[in-house]
Amino acid sequence: MSQNDIYTGLDQLGEKVDAAATPEQAELERVQNPHPDMLYCARFVAPEFTSLCPVTGQPDFAHIVIDYAPGEFLVESKSLKLFLQSFRNHGAFHEDCTLYIAKRLTELLAPKWFRIAGYWYPRGGIPIDVFWQSGEIPSGLWVPETGVAPYRGRG
Repeated sequence: MSQNDIYTGLDQLGEKVDAAATPEQAELERVQNPHPDMLYCARFVAPEFTSLCPVTGQPDFAHIVIDYAPGEFLVESKSLKLFLQSFRNHGAFHEDCTLYIAKRLTELLAPKWFRIAGYWYPRGGIPIDVFWQSGEIPSGLWVPETGVAPYRGRG
């Protein structure tokens, strides 16, 4: 498979594309994994993720860490960035945002393993962190810690 074959059928890569109005409308794209025979971890970090509180309309902020062991497909990173950006005007609770990201990506990619960590910044004095993984870490897969410290407040 040539490098050009990997990028066939992508609508967003190399094009000027605005973020979708909602996460449901966002187009996530995938590419062929050039190394499906290897067990490895790919990580995406979104330290400035934003969404809206569905009750107050106030902004919510999170540090999102996505780890996955690719199977046949990789997520195309520009489409992932635009997908995550589509949450900026979307009202949903922290748990819903974090798990919706996980559902969309696992449905698209069918990875060997998947994990998401949503470290949400406090509003009203309480941080809400949301974690999910698809199962046990496969034997032999090195998965580093997320690198995000638990919230400790001031001092």
